[in-house]
Formats: sequence, structure tokens, C-alpha cells
Amino acid sequence: MNTKALYDIFLHSAGVNTDTRSIQPGQLFVALKGENFDGNAFALQALEAGACHAVVSDSVPFDDERLTKVPDTLAALQELAAWHRRQLEIPVIGLTGTNGKTTTKELIKTVLGAKYRVAATEGNLNNDIGVPLTVLKIGADAEIAIVEMGASHPEDLKPLLAVAQPTHGLITNVGKAHLLGFGSFEGVKHAKGLLYDWLKAHEGVAFANADDENLQEMLWERELGCIPYGLDGIQVSSTPFLRLEWADGRALDTRLVGAYNACNVLAALKIGWFFGVPEEAALEAVAAYTPSNNRSQLVQTGSNTVIVDAYNANPSSMAVALDNLALCTGRKVALLGDMRELGADSGAEHKKIVGRLKGMEAFLVGEEFTREAAGSGIPCFATSDDLAAYLKEHPLKDCIVLVKGSRGTRMEKVIPSL
Repeated sequence: MNTKALYDIFLHSAGVNTDTRSIQPGQLFVALKGENFDGNAFALQALEAGACHAVVSDSVPFDDERLTKVPDTLAALQELAAWHRRQLEIPVIGLTGTNGKTTTKELIKTVLGAKYRVAATEGNLNNDIGVPLTVLKIGADAEIAIVEMGASHPEDLKPLLAVAQPTHGLITNVGKAHLLGFGSFEGVKHAKGLLYDWLKAHEGVAFANADDENLQEMLWERELGCIPYGLDGIQVSSTPFLRLEWADGRALDTRLVGAYNACNVLAALKIGWFFGVPEEAALEAVAAYTPSNNRSQLVQTGSNTVIVDAYNANPSSMAVALDNLALCTGRKVALLGDMRELGADSGAEHKKIVGRLKGMEAFLVGEEFTREAAGSGIPCFATSDDLAAYLKEHPLKDCIVLVKGSRGTRMEKVIPSL
């Protein structure tokens, strides 16, 4: 593939799109192929809808001067994004980790936005398709970029790093998630540690939680220094909103739920400090940030106070969410859905969470929790729809309710019943 020629087409386009349902006039269409779809079948439709050009597989049986045929359209998309990245002479912060990636990214974006024009991953477009699309959206006016990178298998970060080419990086944490793909906790550390490997090889700058022994060990093993941040000298409370108090009398009240978000806030503040954002502006930015997308949100319904953390779940994030709920005052109820992709450890990890629920009012959703909670007396339901129907007939009132589960359990469906 002539990447330079395709890049010239990209520069004169209205951006890249991989979905014919949302094609805009002048866009460059890249036909991706997956297990259940084949964008090549819609290439002509994309051109008819106004796409200026389309990248398709070699196997496409028709010809058009507006087509570029390649052996692998995903590889072509990634190569195009990597080429674009090399034209950008700005800092790029690569961000990965088990928990808190998207919240931390949004906090960093908010803080840096007090001084810079910031480009950042939209939503959670952090995979092998989302990362190149994110990089291709970085405009010439951007002064700094933040690229979130997800991984569920040992080498997933390698192609993402080759595209994003970060100059700076942050691993939020390493925990037990996607064990089905990683194989073990050591597999998680290896997969996330590829970001540190990249920074080491390219003389980049790492930011790291000084209180996280796993991250510090990973840095030490690579002989990689870091810009540290941590809780030394800081008091943390959450009732339920997170509040930080420094020894010198400074305080920060946030709209984030959960003390576990303290390290995410401190990461954003440290990165802001590193890039010269005035401290007062950084603190004001964090104080004004309101979470969304079912992440660390507080929702006041007509009957209850609901902590909505239902975007995803794994053993480490579930544990800290329950710890935070335990600190709240009043009647507390946990509505929890199964944690997915834990492989052989799934039963043991769900059993641990059930053990944490002793003495706490709870309702559970999913096959794993139902199996491990047998005999515990905790009500269990096959689906979140089933739990929602039960709560309509048996409403909760004047409670603090935690709603959390893996994406596949769709635990947000219970919220209208609260």
C-alpha cells in the first residue's frame, strides 16, 4: 500500500469513517471486516452516500478510481494513523490500566484544557480500531493529546502503541480483569507493562502512583524512572463525594463518588503540574468535572440515592466500590451483576465478593453470582430485567444503592426501578 498517497487523500477529506450508516460527504471510508460484518459489501454504498474515497480489501470484485485496494484494511487504517501521528509534533499521553482509564482520561483532559487545546479519546474508543480513529482525529490545532488504550490479551497494546507513539504515559493500576484473555495476574502486568517498555525504548516520561506496589515493581524491573504522585500528606473522604485535604490546608471537593478515585484525581493534577497548568486552574477544573456514562455517578431519584458505576466490573473495582458503599451512612443496598471474562478464576472471585456481602443488603444478577451465592440467602436473578421487575413490585426507599456489574449484565436497566 502507498501510505503517503492515501494520506494525501486523507488530508483532503472530511475525516475517516468505518460505518456507512453515519457517512458524511467528503469522508474517507475504510471497509473493516469482522466476524459478523464485512464493510467491503457497503463500499459502493459509502461512495454513493458522499464518501470521497474508500479503502477496501483486494478481494473486492469491482474497480473504481475512488477505491484503494489493500490486503488488510485494519492494518491500512493503523498505518495511516501512524503516518499521521508522525506528522504531529505535540506531546501524546498514552493511558492504560485495569480500572479507571476513562475517568482518569477525562480528568486529565479537563485539567490540561485549562491551558491547552486538547485532543483526547472519545468515550472508550480504546481498541485496535478506536485508537487509530482517535489519532486520525487529532487536528493541526491540537497542542497536546491523550490516547486511551485498552487490552484484554497479552500483546494487545503493541499495535496501539505503534499507532499512538506516546511521549508520556500512565498506567492507572493493574488488577484482576480479562483473566480469560491474559491467563493470570502476571499476564495482566506484562500486558499493561508494554506501555512502560515503549516509554523506556523511546525515552518517554512515565507518571506513576507511588502508593501502588505493583506499578513501582514494574518500573523497577525496567529501570524506568517516573514522575510520582500519591496520597502522602493527603486526607481522603467520600460521603459519598470525594474530598481531598492537603496538610497545608488546601481542599478539593469533587463530584466523583468513591475514595478510589483519589489516585485518578492526583494523576490528573500531577500531569497538569508537569505541563505547567496553574494549580488554581487545575483544582477548579477537577472541582467542576461531572462524571457521566455510568461511571462513578451519583443519581438522586425520587426515592433513593444511587451510585451508578455500571459501565463495567472486575474483582478489584467491585471490591473498592463495596468498600466505598460501606463508608456511607444510612440503609445501604448493593445491586451487583456478574463479572465477565475471568476464566478459571471466575468462581473463586465471585465467591470472594459474596463473602464481602455478609451483613450487607444485596441483590445479585447472573449465573456466576447465582451459583456462588447458593445458600447465602442473598436474592439472585438471571438478568437485570428480572431484578428491575422485582424492584418495581418491592420498591426500595430512602436507600443508598450501588449499581455495578460487567457491561454484559446491563445493570443500568435497574435504575428506572429505583
